[in-house]
Amino acid sequence: MRALISVSDKTGALELARALHALGVTLISTGGTARLLADDGLPVTEVAEVTGFPEMLDGRVKTLHPKIHGGLLATDSAEHRATLAAHGIAPIDLVVVNLYPFAAARAAGAEFAACIEQIDVGGPAMLRAAAKNHERVAVLVDPADYLDFLGELAANGGTSLDTRRRLAAKAFALTAAYDAAIAAFLEEARGELFPERLVLAAERVERLRYGENPHQAAALYRTSELRPGVAAARRLQGKELSYNNLLDADAALEAVAEHADPAVVVVKHANPCGAAVGASLCAAWEKAFACDPVSAFGGIVAVNRPLDAATVEAMAATFLEVIVAPAVEAEAVARLARKPSVRVLVTDRLPDPAGRGLGIRSLAGGLLVQTRDTGRDEPGSWRVVTRRAPTVAELADLAFAWKVVRHARSNAIVLARAGATVGIGMGETSRVDAARHAVERMERGPGRGPCVVASDAFFPFPDGLEAAIAGGATACIQPGGSKRDGEVITVADRAGLAMVFTGRRHFRH
Repeated sequence: MRALISVSDKTGALELARALHALGVTLISTGGTARLLADDGLPVTEVAEVTGFPEMLDGRVKTLHPKIHGGLLATDSAEHRATLAAHGIAPIDLVVVNLYPFAAARAAGAEFAACIEQIDVGGPAMLRAAAKNHERVAVLVDPADYLDFLGELAANGGTSLDTRRRLAAKAFALTAAYDAAIAAFLEEARGELFPERLVLAAERVERLRYGENPHQAAALYRTSELRPGVAAARRLQGKELSYNNLLDADAALEAVAEHADPAVVVVKHANPCGAAVGASLCAAWEKAFACDPVSAFGGIVAVNRPLDAATVEAMAATFLEVIVAPAVEAEAVARLARKPSVRVLVTDRLPDPAGRGLGIRSLAGGLLVQTRDTGRDEPGSWRVVTRRAPTVAELADLAFAWKVVRHARSNAIVLARAGATVGIGMGETSRVDAARHAVERMERGPGRGPCVVASDAFFPFPDGLEAAIAGGATACIQPGGSKRDGEVITVADRAGLAMVFTGRRHFRH
C-alpha cells in the first residue's frame, strides 16, 4: 500500500505517518511535509523522485504528473494495470491532503497577489482524482478522520467502500467550498455583488435538536463570511441551542450593534420587544425590560458591552433563554453559573451595522439575494416638514427609535422615551394596527406619556399617526413619500407634533 501525504495543516500528520509506517505502508510526500517525516526518522520518498521532475515555478508544479495522477486514477481493471506497468507507474492507495490556507490569508487581509499565491492547484487535483476513484483509493482531508481511519485499517487491513465513499464526499465538499471562496474573492475584487453564478459553501457546526417545530430536522452551518455573529460564537454555558434560539439571538445581536452607548435589546420571535441605552448595561436592561415584561419572559437578550455581574444579577429575576455578549466579565461568569440552563454566547466582537454583505432567503426552486440594509440615516440628513422642529431631547429619542424600528418586522412602529422603547407594534398587515398595538403595549408596560414615534415606512393615511399622537407622541420620524404626506403633516401640525422625513424606508420582512 502506498500513501501520498502533502498537508498544509500538519496537525496529526506525523502521528498518522508513524502509524501508517508501522502498518507497512510506503510513504510519499512533498516539500515541508516530507521534511517533517524525514526529520522524525520515517522513510519517505519525495514526489520529485517518483515523477523524475523537481518542484518548479516556485512550487506551483509538484504533483501534476502522470506518475502521480496515473497512480491515483487507475482502477483495478486488467487494462489499467497493464497501462501502469507499461509506463512504470505504481498505484497510490491513500491520499492525505489539505489545501493551502486561502481563506486564512483572505481573513488576515493579505494583499491580492498574496491571496492568489494561496490558491492551491495540485492539492485539489489530487483530492478530486482520489475521490473520483474511491472504489480503490481512500482520501483524507480532515485530521479529525485520521484516528478512525487508522483503526479500520489496522483491524481489517483496508477500508470499506462505505468509508471511502464518505471520505470522497468530504473531499469533494472541501474542494467545492474552496473554489466557492476563491470565486467570491475574485468577484468581490471586481466589485460584482451578484455574479452570474452564485456559489455558496458552508461548514456544518452542529446538528440541532430540531427546526422551528419538533417534526423538522435542522443544522447550523458557518459560511466563509467574515462578519462576527452567533454562527461563530462560543457557548459559554447552557443547553444546546435550538433553531429558533439562533434566529432570535442573531436578530438581537444585529439590533444591539446599532448603538454606541451601553445598550440592551430583548427579542422574542425575531422581533425586539424591548430596547434601551443607558449609562450602564444594568440601567439599559431595566429600561428595555420595562417596555414589555410579559414578552421578555423566555426572551433572548443581547448586549453591546462586556456583560458584568450587576447586569446578570438584574436579569436573574426573569427567565431568559439566551444571552449574547461580545465578552463576559469573570464575576459575571460565576453568577451566570447559578443558572446553568441559560445559554450564554460570546461573540468576541460586534457586527458592523454598516458592513457589506448579502442577505439570502430561500424560495421554492430558488434564492432571493439582496445587499444588507447598511443604509445609515444621520440626523443631519433629515428634513423637518412640520412647523415645529424637534427639541434636542426629542431628536435624541428619534435617532434611537429609528435604529430600533429597522430591526422590527414590517409594518413596524416604535414608541420611545428617554432612550428606551416604551411600545412596539410589528409584523402587522396595516400600519394603523401597528401604531395601535404599540400604544396598547405602552399602556400595559411603562404607561402613556410623552414619547416619540418611528415608522419604518411612510404613513399611507393619517390614522396611524393619529393613533400615536393619542398615545402621547410629540415627535415623529418616518421616510415620507406617501401621496398623502400633506394630510399627515397637517395632522402633525394641528397636534403641535414635530416630524422629520429621512427619505429612506427600512422594511424588514
